[in-house]
Amino acid sequence: MSDLPKKAKIVVIGAGIVGNSLVYHLAKHGWKNIVLLDKGPLPNPGGSTGHASNFIFPVDHSKEMTMITLDSVRQYKELGVFTESGGIEVARTDERMEELRRRMASAKAWGVEAKLITPDEVEELVPYLDKSVIKGGFYTPSVGVVDSLRAGTLMREYALEQGALQVFPNTEIEDLVVKNGKIKAVKTNRGTIKAKYVMIATGCWSPKLAEMAGATIPLTPAVHQMISVGPLALLEQTSSEIEYPIVRDMDTFCYERQNGNDMEVGSYAHRPILMDAKEIPSIEESAMSPTELPFTEDDFEPQLEQALELMPEILGDEKAGIRHAINGLLSLTPDGAPIIGETVEVKNLWSVAAIWIKEAPGFAKAAVEWFTHGASEIDIHGTDVARFYDYGRSTHHINARTSEAFNKTYGIVHPREQYASNRNVRVSPFYIREVELGAEFFETAGWERPQWYNSNAKLLDEYKDKVQERPHEWDARWWSPIINAEHLAMRDHVAMVDLTAFAQFDVEGPGVVAYIEKMAVNKMDVPVGQGVYTPILNPHGGFKSDLTILRLAKNKYRIITGGSDGGRDKKWFKDNLPKDGSVSFTDLTSAICTVGLWGPHARDVLQAVTANNVSNEAFPYGTVQNLIINGLPVTAFRISYVGELGWELSTNMEHGLKLWDTLWAAGQKFGIVPVGIGVYGTTGRLEKGYRLMGHELEGEYTPVEAGLDRRLVKKANFIGKKAYLKAREAGPTAVLCTLTVDDHTSASGIKRYMNGGEPIVTPDGQRIVDGKGRPSYVTSAGAGPSVGKHLLLAYLPTELAQEGTQLAVEYMTELYPVTVAVAGSRPLFDPDNERMKA
Repeated sequence: MSDLPKKAKIVVIGAGIVGNSLVYHLAKHGWKNIVLLDKGPLPNPGGSTGHASNFIFPVDHSKEMTMITLDSVRQYKELGVFTESGGIEVARTDERMEELRRRMASAKAWGVEAKLITPDEVEELVPYLDKSVIKGGFYTPSVGVVDSLRAGTLMREYALEQGALQVFPNTEIEDLVVKNGKIKAVKTNRGTIKAKYVMIATGCWSPKLAEMAGATIPLTPAVHQMISVGPLALLEQTSSEIEYPIVRDMDTFCYERQNGNDMEVGSYAHRPILMDAKEIPSIEESAMSPTELPFTEDDFEPQLEQALELMPEILGDEKAGIRHAINGLLSLTPDGAPIIGETVEVKNLWSVAAIWIKEAPGFAKAAVEWFTHGASEIDIHGTDVARFYDYGRSTHHINARTSEAFNKTYGIVHPREQYASNRNVRVSPFYIREVELGAEFFETAGWERPQWYNSNAKLLDEYKDKVQERPHEWDARWWSPIINAEHLAMRDHVAMVDLTAFAQFDVEGPGVVAYIEKMAVNKMDVPVGQGVYTPILNPHGGFKSDLTILRLAKNKYRIITGGSDGGRDKKWFKDNLPKDGSVSFTDLTSAICTVGLWGPHARDVLQAVTANNVSNEAFPYGTVQNLIINGLPVTAFRISYVGELGWELSTNMEHGLKLWDTLWAAGQKFGIVPVGIGVYGTTGRLEKGYRLMGHELEGEYTPVEAGLDRRLVKKANFIGKKAYLKAREAGPTAVLCTLTVDDHTSASGIKRYMNGGEPIVTPDGQRIVDGKGRPSYVTSAGAGPSVGKHLLLAYLPTELAQEGTQLAVEYMTELYPVTVAVAGSRPLFDPDNERMKA
């Protein structure tokens, strides 16, 4: 074997399906001088790729995961390593059948052929299944299996043929060398390679490798049990590896798939069995491979009984036996999503981790596009490694969340469902008062945020004629009609909203104006004391973020962004700081608390607690001032995300409780109420048609399509400007619209309420896509109590984006009529913004 090179442009660590996909796409993008390392032999170095069951079900409720999976299947087919077998997810319960109906909506939204089938139809496709056990199934013809080891070999060979790659198996990584915050070299048992870039694609070992560099990749190795039963007489009659559809027995968290003459049975139902990456046995210590651990039979016994119940004839064959049984390791993350991108701690060190077989080529392609061009064709912001705050990178948090989530792998997970583990990590100084008021807390980025207040239940009587009930349990889960009542009370009186979850950063210095102009689409060289809402674009002109920037002084700005986006936005702004040190960056998130004060009496309350003049003339909309409120220094920003007169009031954390109590006391005579994020993030936002990052705003859409372009374009250059100008010149292919649901009545007579993600279709149920092939689907859904309608936001092709257009939304396989109420950004409620500018 040849010696290691002394230098390389890129070192990819890990020669499983992810690492091989990376070198393939790096070569396709023209990169040279790439080195691929693995401590194991090839083609199977001993990672999860070698023992995975290798099947692919394409439908996910997540658009990002589905699109990446579909791209992966396309690549596998191009390589000739994909066998289409079809797949069926079967339901044993009514609740699961309802979930399968929801999956039908996702399949249509993302363009995947699927259908619901009866037990008889399931039996026709899988004759060895006992149809009496099930109520029905979700059939996807495009499900299949991939030869992942062959795929990896072909990808690796392509990069070698291009002269772009050198491969070194049986090479142990001993250290990653970092200097001045940048990766510099990879130390191995065969020598050291200096490298400009290093990509960690080692799956279960990723945390261990990252730790060598002082970085974090927050995942844990976890056991997934699988057995192989055979030989089976029925399967011995088949002529290929797989001829029958793969079955996922969703209610038992198991799957069964043919593998030649055997039937593989895998389980996600056993107790969570987590490992430390450092404790994975070495190749020498492993009986099979490092990721194939000894089988713990007791954990699997209940699942084997359930599998026998579903397939008694074939799995009960007395001539068959368990030929292979493992506790196979896979990677789990705290939120269940992969971990892609440059690590937050070390420059030029990339994570491409926690990726399963079904997603590997797609995520590798997207990662290489991001690495090469600064953005990927498919928006993968949901898997950005920078999304995790420090607490979310801790072993405690990782283990708590993955232990809770493991048994939900095949679970019925509600769109609003909350984690129960490792809560109360971040609380605002208002928290004690919120508990006293009966707040129902949801978590955002570790923050406990009131979604509604049970103390406001009395408002239900006051607004009973205007508050929608949701009679179906699914629609009402993790929701309360109190949200709608709070909304109406805010519109009538005045409300307080805890906004402490905002991420806030100060940038200042002599180069700050040029810097902030480069970062933002809208003009930033504004008078001191003015705030600007602006898109932040990637180099392709799609959304990187949207946020508000306040000019606090000649050489000082404050960036305010959502808690969910704070980690990603922090990295983006820090990565683009001037190299000359002319701008400093300070993260104030943990130092500042914020309360929103909104409603027609907001000025009355604020004026009652400050000597500063807060009249419309003295304190215009969109401006920032420093106030003294009951002796407390407060930064007041006159803005509104709910369409009402009011302010975001920020002060130091230690002053927060007094600020809350002061506003609360002054507001009593004006009917003040505490209001949750159910109003701020949904009902108030939707009535105003305000866009939300990760919902309406993503890398695949432009400000022109989102209705966020302004009449003029500033002279200063900014990231994505060239693409933005091109988008303006071309005009929109789709337009973001507000739609109203005209009739909620289902076939059963129960009124149903959409949650988001459902396809927008023609009145007769045909799928809608725009000229770029992007589907129309509900990006956000929720009540509009002030307008008396359930509101949906969705992008529509320009020819359909006309007010009055009659369409439909598909929800749980039924069609509900909808009407385009607004095409573009003009609000449905208070369209001239008279209330918030009063």
